[in-house]
Amino acid sequence: PAAVYGRVAPLIVEIGSGQGHAIVHAASGRPGDDFLAVEVFRAGLARTMRDADRTGARNLRLVEANAPEVLEHLLPAASVSELWVFFPDPWHKKKHTKRRLVTADFARLAARALRPDGMLRLATDWEDYAQQMRAVLDAAPEFERAFDGEWAPRFDGRVLTAFERKGERAGRAIRDLAYRPATP
Repeated sequence: PAAVYGRVAPLIVEIGSGQGHAIVHAASGRPGDDFLAVEVFRAGLARTMRDADRTGARNLRLVEANAPEVLEHLLPAASVSELWVFFPDPWHKKKHTKRRLVTADFARLAARALRPDGMLRLATDWEDYAQQMRAVLDAAPEFERAFDGEWAPRFDGRVLTAFERKGERAGRAIRDLAYRPATP
């Protein structure tokens, strides 16, 4: 990351950045940090680049790739300060749930990428996916909860996106989770 950004700074990675609303907002408001948007859809990346240019965010880079490959092969171990997974595709049909991002393998890769003092932040409006994510991460030996109770409080750095508005309009509750790497 230091070679790509030309400096040493905290690195925040958003998996599935969509059209970039959250990461562009964060990058433009936190010029001392570096940001990486990971997305598979070119249209979303194009929108992200346009908005980043419009706001003058020079601390944002984008990669068109699948998250597991980025976490395993592109990012050095212990290089990420925060990893964000906001409103990932819920694959809400029962026959498609096997396609969901947050699995035990994802937990292992996320833990590898995170710094020991790092944070994994997640949010979804699909209750069954929220429960699955919580179950997977609670069971992952690489992570421990960074919240008390059933759900984490809303992450202040997460802007209201179109996906969140859509979920709220449909009457779905928004659920946040936050995990830190487990202490050895």
